[in-house]
Amino acid sequence: MYDDILVPTDGSESSMAAVDQATAIAEGRATTVHFLHVIDVGTEMSAGASGSIAPQLTETLEEEAESALDDAANRAEEAGISYDRNTREGSPHEVIEAYVAERDIDLVVMGASGRSGLKERLLGSTSDRVIRTVDTSVLLARP
Repeated sequence: MYDDILVPTDGSESSMAAVDQATAIAEGRATTVHFLHVIDVGTEMSAGASGSIAPQLTETLEEEAESALDDAANRAEEAGISYDRNTREGSPHEVIEAYVAERDIDLVVMGASGRSGLKERLLGSTSDRVIRTVDTSVLLARP
């Protein structure tokens, strides 16, 4: 039914629930699950990163991305499913929308809430934005 499933992951409890849902859907099928971590360039900007702090912040964000993707990949390997892992920079909902279009994704499985703060809640969550902008089905997972 689904050839390609996208799971945006930030390592949060909610996004790991999405990993579990996607692997359950893909298990025993010829489905590839795409794990995507978006390094929010707005995080770097809003933190006022400059000078010697910028490389340290970038390194921390890259380590968080690798950790989240490692966790997702481990779960996929345990389930015996085909997967790939990607890290991109940008605004999360825009990167997710572009990835869906580029890879002809059949289903997006994402956490209902992630690591966003008050600002994000006031503006609308990444999940809300993705639901409104992608041309494919979106499954929201809760822990």
